[in-house]
Amino acid sequence: MDNGSDIGYMLQLEGVDLAPQFVYSVFFSLLFTYLILMFTNTGLMVLIAMEKSLQQPMYLLFCNLSFNDIMENTNLLPRLMIDLLSSERYISYVECVIQAFCNHTFSAAAHTILMIMAFDRYVAICNPLRYSSIMTTSMVVKLSAGAWGSALLMVSILLGLTIRLTRCRSFLMNMYCDNASLFKLSCQDVSINNIFGLSYTALLVSSSLLSVGITYFKIVTVCFTKKSKELNSKALQTCSTHLVLYMIMLWSGFLTIIFHRIQIYSGYRKLMAILCHVVPANLNPFIYALQTKELKSKVKKLFYSKVISFHFIFIVFIV
Repeated sequence: MDNGSDIGYMLQLEGVDLAPQFVYSVFFSLLFTYLILMFTNTGLMVLIAMEKSLQQPMYLLFCNLSFNDIMENTNLLPRLMIDLLSSERYISYVECVIQAFCNHTFSAAAHTILMIMAFDRYVAICNPLRYSSIMTTSMVVKLSAGAWGSALLMVSILLGLTIRLTRCRSFLMNMYCDNASLFKLSCQDVSINNIFGLSYTALLVSSSLLSVGITYFKIVTVCFTKKSKELNSKALQTCSTHLVLYMIMLWSGFLTIIFHRIQIYSGYRKLMAILCHVVPANLNPFIYALQTKELKSKVKKLFYSKVISFHFIFIVFIV
């Protein structure tokens, strides 16, 4: 098939096939989850932007993660919810490539952002006197730009190898677009795509694991060497939060792979794979807000001030 007709070339998505009585309940569950995700992540980003005391490297990096979670799920969920209510699930090839590009970019960015957050915790605990001179706002901006830039570069190469292929199929064996589903539309040899895709994934995950692993090994070593209760308390408070976020991301990625391969009812298997995208993004702000004392106190203060304001307005209205 000629690749010159990409703009008008339509693909049919496999979608999620559910019994009619479950369609609306699943739709509204996903909608509610998406709205909670948007509210919590956007709320924390706005709170950090408004409170000068929270404009520290750790919280600015978390803003990157929240933005990434919002964009990743906005890239997937609205389209999936529309497809749930539709019997014909079609998407243009160009739109599919854009969705795949965004999907892989946000996944890669999550790894690189969490690697930078681990480095931030290492500097804060192992070099506290130099922390303010090393982790400046300028450095955070540069590291964030590097995280997004490296993700964009690698995914551009990944998708560049795919869109060069001539296609001979139009049925996409997935509920959303990704690189593997796209290059399977071709009847050409896709060995290069498979090798590069596996190498890309292995490099991303291994570098992430190695970087975070070495960072925490050094942090634990410093804590044991200095034997300071204050240092150990600080390390436990901030590092446990980051480590929980990192483990959730790793497990969600691992479970997504598993759910694509296990032999259970296709509809439920796909829904579980979707939840692996949605659940981490919903948990991240709650974990960060509950585990970080300063952020927790600011959230409480904001909440109580809004409740008092609401009660005051209500009383005035009644009177």
